[in-house]
Amino acid sequence: MSTGIAGLDAILGGGFTPERLYLIEGVPGAGKTTLAMQFLLEGVRNGESVLYVTLSETEHELREIAASHGWSLDGVHIHELAPPHDSLDPDSHYTMFHPSEVELGDTTKRILDQVENLRPRRMVFDSLAELRLLAGSPLRYRRQVLALKQYFVGQQCTVLLLDDCGTTEHGLHVHTLVHGTVSLQQLHPEYGGDRRRLRISKFRGRRFASGYHDYQIETGGLSVYPRLIAANYRRDIPQQPVSTGSHELDLLLGNGLHRGTSTLLIGAAGTGKSTIATSCCIAAAERGERAAIFSFDESVKSLITRSRGIGLPIDRHLDSGAIVVESVDPAELSPGEFAHRLRHAVEEGNVTTVVIDSINGYLSAMQEDRFVLVQLHELLAFLGHHGVVTILISAQQGLIGQMQNPLDISYLADSVVLLRYFEYGGEVRQAISVLKKRTGGHEHTIRPLSITPEGVVIGEPLREFRGVLTGVPYDRDEGPAKPVSR
Repeated sequence: MSTGIAGLDAILGGGFTPERLYLIEGVPGAGKTTLAMQFLLEGVRNGESVLYVTLSETEHELREIAASHGWSLDGVHIHELAPPHDSLDPDSHYTMFHPSEVELGDTTKRILDQVENLRPRRMVFDSLAELRLLAGSPLRYRRQVLALKQYFVGQQCTVLLLDDCGTTEHGLHVHTLVHGTVSLQQLHPEYGGDRRRLRISKFRGRRFASGYHDYQIETGGLSVYPRLIAANYRRDIPQQPVSTGSHELDLLLGNGLHRGTSTLLIGAAGTGKSTIATSCCIAAAERGERAAIFSFDESVKSLITRSRGIGLPIDRHLDSGAIVVESVDPAELSPGEFAHRLRHAVEEGNVTTVVIDSINGYLSAMQEDRFVLVQLHELLAFLGHHGVVTILISAQQGLIGQMQNPLDISYLADSVVLLRYFEYGGEVRQAISVLKKRTGGHEHTIRPLSITPEGVVIGEPLREFRGVLTGVPYDRDEGPAKPVSR
Protein backbone atom coordinates (compact mmCIF):
# COMPACT_ATOMS: atom_id res chain seq x y z
CA MET A 1 0.00 0.00 0.00
CA SER A 2 1.63 3.24 -1.17
CA THR A 3 2.33 5.88 1.46
CA GLY A 4 1.86 8.70 -1.04
CA ILE A 5 5.57 9.57 -0.71
CA ALA A 6 7.73 8.08 -3.47
CA GLY A 7 10.95 8.10 -1.46
CA LEU A 8 9.35 6.44 1.56
CA ASP A 9 7.79 3.78 -0.69
CA ALA A 10 11.27 3.00 -2.06
CA ILE A 11 12.67 2.63 1.47
CA LEU A 12 9.80 0.33 2.49
CA GLY A 13 10.11 -1.82 -0.62
CA GLY A 14 6.85 -0.56 -2.12
CA GLY A 15 4.92 0.80 0.85
CA PHE A 16 3.10 -0.43 3.95
CA THR A 17 1.78 -3.96 4.29
CA PRO A 18 -2.03 -3.50 4.28
CA GLU A 19 -4.28 -4.11 7.27
CA ARG A 20 -1.60 -3.50 9.90
CA LEU A 21 -0.84 -0.93 12.62
CA TYR A 22 2.16 1.38 12.20
CA LEU A 23 3.73 3.85 14.61
CA ILE A 24 4.90 7.24 13.26
CA GLU A 25 6.95 8.89 16.00
CA GLY A 26 8.95 12.10 16.14
CA VAL A 27 9.45 15.40 17.91
CA PRO A 28 6.98 18.24 17.34
CA GLY A 29 7.66 19.78 13.94
CA ALA A 30 9.21 16.63 12.45
CA GLY A 31 6.35 16.20 9.96
CA LYS A 32 4.16 13.46 11.46
CA THR A 33 0.88 15.16 10.56
CA THR A 34 2.10 16.00 7.05
CA LEU A 35 3.13 12.38 6.44
CA ALA A 36 -0.23 11.16 7.73
CA MET A 37 -2.13 13.52 5.42
CA GLN A 38 -0.14 12.35 2.39
CA PHE A 39 -0.99 8.77 3.34
CA LEU A 40 -4.71 9.53 3.49
CA LEU A 41 -4.75 11.67 0.32
CA GLU A 42 -3.14 8.79 -1.57
CA GLY A 43 -6.11 6.69 -0.44
CA VAL A 44 -8.53 9.35 -1.68
CA ARG A 45 -6.82 9.29 -5.09
CA ASN A 46 -7.34 5.52 -5.15
CA GLY A 47 -11.02 5.87 -4.33
CA GLU A 48 -10.67 4.50 -0.78
CA SER A 49 -12.56 5.56 2.33
CA VAL A 50 -10.17 7.29 4.78
CA LEU A 51 -10.53 8.57 8.34
CA TYR A 52 -8.50 11.04 10.41
CA VAL A 53 -9.20 10.79 14.16
CA THR A 54 -7.72 13.72 16.05
CA LEU A 55 -7.46 14.29 19.78
CA SER A 56 -4.69 16.90 19.61
CA GLU A 57 -5.73 19.32 16.83
CA THR A 58 -9.01 20.72 15.64
CA GLU A 59 -10.45 20.11 12.18
CA HIS A 60 -9.91 23.78 11.36
CA GLU A 61 -6.19 23.50 12.20
CA LEU A 62 -5.84 20.37 10.07
CA ARG A 63 -7.46 22.08 7.09
CA GLU A 64 -5.11 25.04 7.53
CA ILE A 65 -2.12 22.68 7.46
CA ALA A 66 -3.44 21.06 4.29
CA ALA A 67 -4.06 24.45 2.65
CA SER A 68 -0.44 25.49 3.35
CA HIS A 69 0.63 22.56 1.14
CA GLY A 70 -1.95 23.33 -1.54
CA TRP A 71 -4.11 20.33 -0.62
CA SER A 72 -7.84 19.94 -0.26
CA LEU A 73 -9.08 17.50 2.36
CA ASP A 74 -12.26 16.76 0.42
CA GLY A 75 -12.83 13.03 0.73
CA VAL A 76 -10.99 12.80 4.06
CA HIS A 77 -13.36 12.16 6.96
CA ILE A 78 -12.12 14.04 10.02
CA HIS A 79 -13.42 12.99 13.41
CA GLU A 80 -12.51 15.49 16.09
CA LEU A 81 -12.66 14.06 19.62
CA ALA A 82 -13.00 17.25 21.62
CA PRO A 83 -12.64 16.93 25.42
CA PRO A 84 -15.79 17.47 27.48
CA HIS A 85 -16.51 20.99 28.65
CA ASP A 86 -16.07 20.05 32.29
CA SER A 87 -12.74 18.29 31.76
CA LEU A 88 -10.86 20.96 33.70
CA ASP A 89 -12.13 19.45 36.95
CA PRO A 90 -13.04 15.84 36.20
CA ASP A 91 -12.36 14.43 39.68
CA SER A 92 -15.32 16.29 41.12
CA HIS A 93 -17.79 14.35 38.92
CA TYR A 94 -16.74 10.77 39.53
CA THR A 95 -17.37 9.12 42.91
CA MET A 96 -16.73 5.43 42.30
CA PHE A 97 -14.50 5.30 39.19
CA HIS A 98 -11.28 7.08 38.32
CA PRO A 99 -11.83 9.64 35.54
CA SER A 100 -9.40 7.79 33.23
CA GLU A 101 -11.54 4.66 33.29
CA VAL A 102 -14.69 6.52 32.20
CA GLU A 103 -13.08 8.93 29.71
CA LEU A 104 -10.90 6.27 28.08
CA GLY A 105 -13.85 3.97 27.53
CA ASP A 106 -15.98 6.81 26.13
CA THR A 107 -13.22 7.93 23.76
CA THR A 108 -12.60 4.40 22.51
CA LYS A 109 -16.30 3.83 21.90
CA ARG A 110 -16.60 7.02 19.84
CA ILE A 111 -13.62 5.95 17.70
CA LEU A 112 -14.98 2.49 17.06
CA ASP A 113 -18.42 3.89 16.17
CA GLN A 114 -16.80 5.99 13.44
CA VAL A 115 -14.91 2.98 12.11
CA GLU A 116 -18.08 0.89 12.04
CA ASN A 117 -19.94 3.61 10.12
CA LEU A 118 -17.25 4.47 7.54
CA ARG A 119 -15.38 1.16 7.16
CA PRO A 120 -12.19 3.05 6.20
CA ARG A 121 -9.33 1.41 4.30
CA ARG A 122 -6.89 3.92 5.79
CA MET A 123 -6.99 5.58 9.19
CA VAL A 124 -4.78 7.98 11.17
CA PHE A 125 -4.95 8.28 14.95
CA ASP A 126 -3.50 11.59 16.20
CA SER A 127 -2.15 11.13 18.75
CA LEU A 128 -1.18 8.45 21.27
CA ALA A 129 0.03 11.12 23.69
CA GLU A 130 -3.58 12.08 24.47
CA LEU A 131 -4.60 8.43 24.74
CA ARG A 132 -1.73 7.91 27.19
CA LEU A 133 -3.01 10.76 29.35
CA LEU A 134 -6.52 9.34 29.31
CA ALA A 135 -5.23 5.89 30.30
CA GLY A 136 -3.55 7.22 33.42
CA SER A 137 -1.19 4.23 33.87
CA PRO A 138 1.24 2.35 31.58
CA LEU A 139 -0.62 -0.93 32.07
CA ARG A 140 -4.02 0.49 31.11
CA TYR A 141 -2.41 2.32 28.16
CA ARG A 142 -0.77 -0.86 26.81
CA ARG A 143 -3.97 -2.87 27.22
CA GLN A 144 -5.89 -0.20 25.32
CA VAL A 145 -3.44 -0.13 22.38
CA LEU A 146 -3.46 -3.94 22.30
CA ALA A 147 -7.26 -3.93 22.21
CA LEU A 148 -7.21 -1.46 19.30
CA LYS A 149 -4.76 -3.69 17.44
CA GLN A 150 -6.91 -6.79 17.91
CA TYR A 151 -10.00 -4.87 16.82
CA PHE A 152 -8.46 -3.62 13.57
CA VAL A 153 -7.14 -7.05 12.57
CA GLY A 154 -10.48 -7.96 11.08
CA GLN A 155 -11.46 -4.53 9.79
CA GLN A 156 -9.33 -4.49 6.56
CA CYS A 157 -7.93 -1.13 7.66
CA THR A 158 -4.35 0.16 7.70
CA VAL A 159 -3.78 2.41 10.72
CA LEU A 160 -1.09 5.00 11.44
CA LEU A 161 -0.61 5.88 15.11
CA LEU A 162 1.12 9.24 15.62
CA ASP A 163 3.15 9.79 18.77
CA ASP A 164 5.83 12.03 20.25
CA CYS A 165 9.16 10.31 20.79
CA GLY A 166 10.02 12.18 23.99
CA THR A 167 8.48 9.62 26.33
CA THR A 168 10.75 6.62 25.79
CA GLU A 169 9.35 4.46 28.57
CA HIS A 170 5.78 4.64 27.32
CA GLY A 171 6.83 4.49 23.65
CA LEU A 172 8.44 1.09 24.09
CA HIS A 173 5.08 -0.37 25.03
CA VAL A 174 3.73 0.50 21.58
CA HIS A 175 6.85 -0.60 19.67
CA THR A 176 6.24 -4.22 20.64
CA LEU A 177 2.62 -4.13 19.44
CA VAL A 178 2.79 -2.41 16.05
CA HIS A 179 3.81 -3.99 12.74
CA GLY A 180 6.31 -1.27 11.89
CA THR A 181 7.82 1.97 13.20
CA VAL A 182 8.90 5.09 11.29
CA SER A 183 11.03 7.42 13.43
CA LEU A 184 11.32 11.06 12.34
CA GLN A 185 14.24 13.13 13.62
CA GLN A 186 15.08 16.81 13.44
CA LEU A 187 18.72 17.97 13.61
CA HIS A 188 19.91 21.47 14.46
CA PRO A 189 23.34 22.26 12.98
CA GLU A 190 25.22 25.23 14.40
CA TYR A 191 24.89 27.04 11.06
CA GLY A 192 22.32 26.71 8.30
CA GLY A 193 18.79 25.39 8.29
CA ASP A 194 17.42 22.47 10.27
CA ARG A 195 17.92 19.04 8.77
CA ARG A 196 15.58 16.10 9.06
CA ARG A 197 16.08 12.37 8.68
CA LEU A 198 13.97 9.27 9.20
CA ARG A 199 14.67 5.66 10.06
CA ILE A 200 12.64 2.48 9.83
CA SER A 201 13.37 0.90 13.19
CA LYS A 202 10.96 -2.00 12.69
CA PHE A 203 9.09 -3.56 9.76
CA ARG A 204 7.88 -7.12 10.27
CA GLY A 205 8.14 -9.67 7.47
CA ARG A 206 9.51 -7.31 4.79
CA ARG A 207 12.88 -6.21 3.50
CA PHE A 208 13.54 -2.47 3.76
CA ALA A 209 16.40 -0.02 3.40
CA SER A 210 17.87 0.33 6.88
CA GLY A 211 19.79 3.31 8.23
CA TYR A 212 19.02 7.02 8.17
CA HIS A 213 17.40 8.69 5.17
CA ASP A 214 17.25 12.47 4.74
CA TYR A 215 13.97 14.24 4.04
CA GLN A 216 12.57 17.75 3.76
CA ILE A 217 9.20 19.31 4.48
CA GLU A 218 8.37 21.44 1.46
CA THR A 219 5.24 23.02 0.06
CA GLY A 220 3.51 19.93 -1.22
CA GLY A 221 4.56 17.56 1.54
CA LEU A 222 7.52 15.44 2.56
CA SER A 223 10.31 14.78 0.06
CA VAL A 224 12.24 11.70 1.20
CA TYR A 225 15.70 10.88 -0.19
CA PRO A 226 16.55 7.18 0.25
CA ARG A 227 20.12 6.49 1.32
CA LEU A 228 22.33 5.67 -1.66
CA ILE A 229 23.45 2.03 -1.62
CA ALA A 230 25.88 1.56 -4.52
CA ALA A 231 25.79 -2.24 -4.30
CA ASN A 232 22.19 -2.18 -5.53
CA TYR A 233 23.35 -0.70 -8.86
CA ARG A 234 26.33 -2.95 -9.57
CA ARG A 235 26.79 -3.71 -13.27
CA ASP A 236 29.60 -4.41 -15.73
CA ILE A 237 30.39 -1.28 -17.77
CA PRO A 238 33.23 -1.26 -20.34
CA GLN A 239 35.75 1.44 -19.44
CA GLN A 240 36.12 3.04 -22.86
CA PRO A 241 38.39 6.09 -23.24
CA VAL A 242 36.87 9.49 -24.02
CA SER A 243 38.58 12.74 -24.93
CA THR A 244 38.92 15.70 -22.60
CA GLY A 245 38.72 18.12 -25.52
CA SER A 246 42.49 18.80 -25.37
CA HIS A 247 44.87 16.62 -27.39
CA GLU A 248 47.79 17.45 -25.09
CA LEU A 249 45.80 16.62 -21.95
CA ASP A 250 44.68 13.35 -23.53
CA LEU A 251 48.35 12.45 -24.10
CA LEU A 252 49.25 13.39 -20.54
CA LEU A 253 46.44 11.16 -19.24
CA GLY A 254 47.40 8.28 -21.52
CA ASN A 255 44.50 8.37 -24.01
CA GLY A 256 42.12 10.62 -22.08
CA LEU A 257 39.59 9.76 -19.40
CA HIS A 258 37.74 6.45 -19.10
CA ARG A 259 34.04 5.83 -18.59
CA GLY A 260 33.10 4.63 -15.13
CA THR A 261 36.13 6.28 -13.49
CA SER A 262 36.66 9.32 -11.30
CA THR A 263 39.37 11.95 -11.76
CA LEU A 264 40.53 14.33 -9.03
CA LEU A 265 41.77 17.74 -10.17
CA ILE A 266 43.73 19.15 -7.27
CA GLY A 267 45.58 22.44 -6.94
CA ALA A 268 45.56 25.97 -5.59
CA ALA A 269 42.81 28.45 -6.39
CA GLY A 270 43.09 29.82 -9.92
CA THR A 271 45.31 27.09 -11.38
CA GLY A 272 42.69 26.09 -13.97
CA LYS A 273 40.82 23.20 -12.35
CA SER A 274 37.31 24.43 -13.14
CA THR A 275 38.39 25.46 -16.64
CA ILE A 276 39.66 21.95 -17.43
CA ALA A 277 36.48 20.42 -16.00
CA THR A 278 34.32 22.74 -18.11
CA SER A 279 36.35 21.81 -21.18
CA CYS A 280 35.64 18.12 -20.50
CA CYS A 281 31.91 18.85 -20.27
CA ILE A 282 31.95 20.73 -23.58
CA ALA A 283 33.81 17.82 -25.20
CA ALA A 284 31.07 15.47 -23.93
CA ALA A 285 28.34 17.76 -25.31
CA GLU A 286 30.05 17.88 -28.69
CA ARG A 287 30.05 14.05 -28.72
CA GLY A 288 26.26 14.21 -28.40
CA GLU A 289 26.22 13.34 -24.69
CA ARG A 290 24.94 15.19 -21.63
CA ALA A 291 26.99 16.64 -18.77
CA ALA A 292 26.10 18.09 -15.36
CA ILE A 293 28.09 20.52 -13.22
CA PHE A 294 27.23 20.72 -9.51
CA SER A 295 28.78 23.99 -8.40
CA PHE A 296 29.21 24.62 -4.67
CA ASP A 297 31.53 27.62 -5.01
CA GLU A 298 30.53 29.48 -8.17
CA SER A 299 27.26 30.88 -9.43
CA VAL A 300 25.91 29.91 -12.83
CA LYS A 301 26.36 33.48 -14.08
CA SER A 302 29.98 33.55 -12.96
CA LEU A 303 30.64 30.21 -14.67
CA ILE A 304 29.20 31.47 -17.95
CA THR A 305 31.17 34.74 -17.77
CA ARG A 306 34.44 32.92 -17.01
CA SER A 307 33.91 30.44 -19.83
CA ARG A 308 33.21 33.19 -22.34
CA GLY A 309 36.40 35.00 -21.35
CA ILE A 310 38.58 32.01 -22.22
CA GLY A 311 36.81 31.00 -25.41
CA LEU A 312 34.83 28.01 -24.11
CA PRO A 313 31.49 27.87 -25.98
CA ILE A 314 29.34 26.75 -23.06
CA ASP A 315 26.39 29.03 -23.84
CA ARG A 316 24.96 27.06 -26.74
CA HIS A 317 25.25 23.78 -24.84
CA LEU A 318 23.42 25.29 -21.85
CA ASP A 319 20.67 26.51 -24.18
CA SER A 320 20.31 23.08 -25.80
CA GLY A 321 20.31 21.29 -22.44
CA ALA A 322 23.43 19.24 -23.26
CA ILE A 323 25.12 20.80 -20.21
CA VAL A 324 23.20 21.37 -16.99
CA VAL A 325 24.62 23.55 -14.21
CA GLU A 326 23.16 23.32 -10.70
CA SER A 327 24.23 25.89 -8.12
CA VAL A 328 24.31 24.23 -4.69
CA ASP A 329 24.03 26.04 -1.36
CA PRO A 330 26.18 24.06 1.09
CA ALA A 331 24.43 25.58 4.13
CA GLU A 332 21.06 24.17 3.06
CA LEU A 333 22.05 20.85 1.51
CA SER A 334 21.83 17.41 3.10
CA PRO A 335 23.85 14.39 1.91
CA GLY A 336 20.69 12.56 0.91
CA GLU A 337 19.35 15.41 -1.20
CA PHE A 338 22.65 15.80 -3.05
CA ALA A 339 22.78 12.07 -3.79
CA HIS A 340 19.17 12.27 -4.99
CA ARG A 341 20.05 15.08 -7.40
CA LEU A 342 22.95 13.06 -8.81
CA ARG A 343 20.81 9.93 -9.18
CA HIS A 344 18.11 11.91 -10.97
CA ALA A 345 20.65 13.49 -13.35
CA VAL A 346 22.15 10.10 -14.24
CA GLU A 347 19.03 7.89 -14.30
CA GLU A 348 16.46 10.37 -15.61
CA GLY A 349 18.64 12.91 -17.41
CA ASN A 350 21.03 10.42 -19.08
CA VAL A 351 24.07 12.40 -17.92
CA THR A 352 27.40 10.73 -18.77
CA THR A 353 29.81 13.34 -17.34
CA VAL A 354 29.49 14.76 -13.81
CA VAL A 355 31.59 17.54 -12.27
CA ILE A 356 31.54 18.25 -8.52
CA ASP A 357 33.03 21.71 -8.04
CA SER A 358 34.33 21.55 -5.46
CA ILE A 359 34.96 18.86 -2.87
CA ASN A 360 35.69 21.70 -0.43
CA GLY A 361 32.11 22.90 -0.81
CA TYR A 362 30.82 19.34 -0.52
CA LEU A 363 32.73 18.91 2.75
CA SER A 364 31.26 22.18 4.02
CA ALA A 365 27.77 20.83 3.39
CA MET A 366 28.61 17.63 5.29
CA GLN A 367 30.72 19.29 7.99
CA GLU A 368 28.83 17.69 10.89
CA ASP A 369 28.77 14.23 9.34
CA ARG A 370 31.56 11.91 10.51
CA PHE A 371 31.05 9.50 7.64
CA VAL A 372 31.60 11.87 4.74
CA LEU A 373 34.26 9.64 3.15
CA VAL A 374 31.92 6.65 3.20
CA GLN A 375 29.18 8.74 1.57
CA LEU A 376 31.58 9.97 -1.10
CA HIS A 377 32.76 6.40 -1.74
CA GLU A 378 29.15 5.25 -2.26
CA LEU A 379 28.55 8.21 -4.58
CA LEU A 380 31.59 7.45 -6.74
CA ALA A 381 30.76 3.73 -6.83
CA PHE A 382 27.22 4.50 -8.01
CA LEU A 383 28.50 6.77 -10.78
CA GLY A 384 31.10 4.18 -11.77
CA HIS A 385 28.45 1.44 -12.06
CA HIS A 386 26.58 3.69 -14.53
CA GLY A 387 29.67 4.37 -16.67
CA VAL A 388 29.77 8.07 -15.76
CA VAL A 389 32.96 10.10 -16.18
CA THR A 390 33.26 11.84 -12.80
CA ILE A 391 35.49 14.86 -12.23
CA LEU A 392 36.15 16.02 -8.68
CA ILE A 393 37.73 19.39 -7.99
CA SER A 394 39.67 20.01 -4.79
CA ALA A 395 41.28 23.33 -3.87
CA GLN A 396 44.44 23.07 -1.80
CA GLN A 397 45.10 25.48 1.03
CA GLY A 398 47.81 27.97 0.11
CA LEU A 399 49.15 29.22 -3.21
CA ILE A 400 52.91 28.55 -3.50
CA GLY A 401 55.19 26.33 -1.44
CA GLN A 402 53.87 23.75 0.99
CA MET A 403 50.27 22.88 0.14
CA GLN A 404 47.67 21.19 2.30
CA ASN A 405 44.41 19.42 1.56
CA PRO A 406 41.30 19.79 3.74
CA LEU A 407 40.73 16.04 3.42
CA ASP A 408 42.79 13.44 1.59
CA ILE A 409 40.48 11.75 -0.91
CA SER A 410 43.14 10.91 -3.49
CA TYR A 411 42.82 7.20 -2.69
CA LEU A 412 39.14 7.28 -3.70
CA ALA A 413 39.77 8.67 -7.19
CA ASP A 414 40.95 6.51 -10.08
CA SER A 415 43.09 9.33 -11.48
CA VAL A 416 44.76 12.31 -9.82
CA VAL A 417 45.82 15.41 -11.77
CA LEU A 418 47.95 17.99 -9.94
CA LEU A 419 48.05 21.66 -10.92
CA ARG A 420 50.66 23.94 -9.33
CA TYR A 421 51.92 27.49 -9.43
CA PHE A 422 55.67 27.93 -9.74
CA GLU A 423 57.91 30.96 -9.82
CA TYR A 424 60.48 31.39 -12.58
CA GLY A 425 62.12 34.35 -14.32
CA GLY A 426 60.17 36.87 -12.30
CA GLU A 427 56.84 35.36 -13.34
CA VAL A 428 54.21 33.15 -11.75
CA ARG A 429 53.51 30.22 -14.05
CA GLN A 430 51.35 27.13 -13.92
CA ALA A 431 52.19 23.45 -14.33
CA ILE A 432 50.16 20.26 -14.70
CA SER A 433 51.07 16.62 -14.10
CA VAL A 434 49.29 13.28 -13.68
CA LEU A 435 50.20 11.53 -10.44
CA LYS A 436 47.98 8.46 -10.67
CA LYS A 437 45.81 6.50 -13.08
CA ARG A 438 44.38 3.09 -12.25
CA THR A 439 43.01 2.26 -15.69
CA GLY A 440 46.28 2.38 -17.64
CA GLY A 441 49.56 4.14 -18.25
CA HIS A 442 50.08 7.88 -18.32
CA GLU A 443 52.80 10.42 -18.85
CA HIS A 444 54.99 11.16 -15.86
CA THR A 445 56.14 14.51 -17.19
CA ILE A 446 55.40 17.97 -15.81
CA ARG A 447 54.02 20.29 -18.47
CA PRO A 448 53.42 24.05 -18.47
CA LEU A 449 49.79 25.15 -18.46
CA SER A 450 48.33 28.47 -19.49
CA ILE A 451 44.77 29.73 -19.80
CA THR A 452 44.36 31.96 -22.86
CA PRO A 453 41.40 33.57 -24.66
CA GLU A 454 41.49 30.50 -26.91
CA GLY A 455 41.18 28.08 -24.00
CA VAL A 456 43.57 25.79 -22.14
CA VAL A 457 47.05 25.45 -23.67
CA ILE A 458 49.44 22.72 -22.46
CA GLY A 459 53.06 22.97 -23.57
CA GLU A 460 56.01 20.63 -23.89
CA PRO A 461 57.46 18.90 -20.79
CA LEU A 462 59.53 21.08 -18.44
CA ARG A 463 62.64 18.94 -18.79
CA GLU A 464 65.06 21.81 -18.17
CA PHE A 465 63.80 22.47 -14.65
CA ARG A 466 63.97 20.73 -11.31
CA GLY A 467 61.77 21.38 -8.28
CA VAL A 468 58.72 22.65 -10.18
CA LEU A 469 56.35 21.02 -7.71
CA THR A 470 58.04 22.80 -4.81
CA GLY A 471 56.94 26.11 -6.27
CA VAL A 472 60.48 27.49 -6.74
CA PRO A 473 62.32 25.48 -9.46
CA TYR A 474 65.86 25.89 -10.77
CA ASP A 475 67.72 24.91 -13.89
CA ARG A 476 68.65 21.26 -14.04
CA ASP A 477 72.29 22.06 -14.68
CA GLU A 478 72.51 24.43 -11.72
CA GLY A 479 72.09 23.93 -8.00
CA PRO A 480 69.31 25.48 -6.01
CA ALA A 481 69.54 29.19 -5.36
CA LYS A 482 71.43 30.04 -2.21
CA PRO A 483 70.07 32.60 0.25
CA VAL A 484 71.64 36.05 -0.06
CA SER A 485 73.77 36.98 3.01
CA ARG A 486 73.25 40.37 4.58
